[in-house]
Amino acid sequence: MKAILRNFLINLGALWVTSQAIPALSIDGGIKGLAVGALAFMGANIILVPLIKILLLPLNLLTLGIFAWLANVLALYLLMLAVPYFQLLPYQFPGFSWGGFIIPSLNLSTFQAAILISFVIGLIIHFLQWLTK
Repeated sequence: MKAILRNFLINLGALWVTSQAIPALSIDGGIKGLAVGALAFMGANIILVPLIKILLLPLNLLTLGIFAWLANVLALYLLMLAVPYFQLLPYQFPGFSWGGFIIPSLNLSTFQAAILISFVIGLIIHFLQWLTK
């Protein structure tokens, strides 16, 4: 029970932080929408992601693991279909400059925004799981 609650809170925090950092992930319904989304995303990560990884195993072996991220993107897309509070939007990245390091502004399509959001959510979830162990 403790592990399920921890996993739920980690997913809740990751979805909230990502929606605040990247406006391409829109969450309606306030805390209720966020909680329903975290519960659905937790279920997708526990049940669907391992199944998707097994289905994509031949492709993953052929590409030496390059398509491992596709399972998380599909789980995020299924979350968008299953939970009406979540919506993916195209994203216009304003650019970034710091100490001579420059990232130019970009227009990301919905699919590219899903890849970015999936990467950020995965990074936050793995970091928080590492902190709690």
